[in-house]
Amino acid sequence: MAERFVKVYPRFERFWHWAQMVLIMVLLFTGLALNGLHSFIPFGPATMLHIIAALALIVLWVFAIFWHLTTGTWKHYVPTRDGLFRVAKFYIWDIFKGDPHPYRKAYWRKHNPLQAVTYLALKVLLFPAVWITGLMALGWNLWEDTPNAPMLGALVSDIHLLAAYTIAAFVIAHVYLLTVGHSFREHVKPMITGFDKIDLTPEEEAYLEADEPDRLKP
Repeated sequence: MAERFVKVYPRFERFWHWAQMVLIMVLLFTGLALNGLHSFIPFGPATMLHIIAALALIVLWVFAIFWHLTTGTWKHYVPTRDGLFRVAKFYIWDIFKGDPHPYRKAYWRKHNPLQAVTYLALKVLLFPAVWITGLMALGWNLWEDTPNAPMLGALVSDIHLLAAYTIAAFVIAHVYLLTVGHSFREHVKPMITGFDKIDLTPEEEAYLEADEPDRLKP
């Protein structure tokens, strides 16, 4: 294995990540206002901004899903038990003793097993839950006369809030983990430059040097 700086976060992935972060922050801020938890923005503008940010995020996610499927990067999110408990033990206990992270990023496996499971759960459970319930709430006028609509409306609202608060908890944990181990700057820099330290097999290194030299930092 050779340790090299490899561009593992392409331009679109970095744009998607940061645009998604901004839109989720807008949604959380306006969502809290709509639920009366702060009054920094009036109800009307908060509603309009919440809807615009939500629709923009759905469009962004559709493009991101298409990009993941067509580039093969979806493989980074395939869950595995190999090393999962070692990584979980690191975050629960070993991290507080200053032990090194047990996972070494690979060319086709840049997410550790715990990240893969977490990101997959976000993409197939939480994000669709927010999409579907948000769109159902937005289209309330279309189904308000159906049987049991008030009860279903309350259920939709509860699921939407539960998913939103769970995403907020993920954001807080995500930012917290950026402050442990390496410095915050070292954690964030790869998502800005695209380059991260990766263990390459001789075959992967030879392939990149021959066919994609721009992905290797000298």
